[in-house]
Amino acid sequence: SGYRVGLAPTGKRRFLRGERKEHAMADFKARGVTELRKIETGPGLVFDVLVAGLADGPLVLLLHGFAESFHMWRSQLPALTSAGYRAVAPSQRGYSAGAQPDTTNVANYHFDRLVTDAMNVVATSGPANSRFHLVGHDWGASIAWGIAHQYPDRVASLTVLSRPHPNAFNRALQMPDGEQAQRSKHHWAFLEPNAGPLLLANDTRRLRGRLAKSGVPAAAIEQYLSVLGNAPAMEAALTWYRARGAIRAPLGMISAPVLYIWGDADDTVGRVAAEGTRDFVSGPYQFEILPGIGHFVVDQAAGRVNELLLAHLAKHPV
Repeated sequence: SGYRVGLAPTGKRRFLRGERKEHAMADFKARGVTELRKIETGPGLVFDVLVAGLADGPLVLLLHGFAESFHMWRSQLPALTSAGYRAVAPSQRGYSAGAQPDTTNVANYHFDRLVTDAMNVVATSGPANSRFHLVGHDWGASIAWGIAHQYPDRVASLTVLSRPHPNAFNRALQMPDGEQAQRSKHHWAFLEPNAGPLLLANDTRRLRGRLAKSGVPAAAIEQYLSVLGNAPAMEAALTWYRARGAIRAPLGMISAPVLYIWGDADDTVGRVAAEGTRDFVSGPYQFEILPGIGHFVVDQAAGRVNELLLAHLAKHPV
């Protein structure tokens, strides 16, 4: 996987005492080593979590989308670590093999439970009730909007990639031109009972084609499918859609400072929904359009995303 389980340096070890030892370990961790941890938040819920950076750094929670995995943050984790943050990226409910509740009961994958999962990971990653930065893409962005709405005092900043505020999305879906509805037709397909086998058929040919067409590098596709390319994970990921249904539940205004990054070549989110997000943010708002970039923005424009993200976090400290 390329991630260390644990943070012990490799090679020759030198015994250092007192402050010299603490400084050496802090320096080692700050160089961007990412640790794969297992975090148990309740019975039958053991999450795989990528953790990077100093334990006392400001917390940044990163939530992945579909059809990706927590590996999508491979460029953001070292950048955040180098800037002094504590970056935490969970493999969410259904994607973690140790957190796959029964998919025949769609209530196990209700939106509120996904929000609770994220907040439970936060609770294990810093002081109780402390503020943190929040980043999300696609489905992870939907959860991030929900967290920012439910926990406004906890979210120091919100960075959203691709996915508009759900109210803006719903409004665009209902427009008579049908433009956003056409872009979102795959959501209805995911509600079908045979969606999982279809997506897994022929070595996940459909998903591979979709990701490659969207500019996702071949190595990243392999990473994503190493998590998602099996029946239990795929069925669980699709149950997110089935538990929600075709229409997103409306949310209120978002008071946290928001950075919304949207690629104007995103074939799943049109300009009306993207630009309409401004109407549902009451706090500081920055809307960044990436010309020629599609839905999977971190795969196509990692450097620009990092630049915008780090500036946003610095502007709104915890």
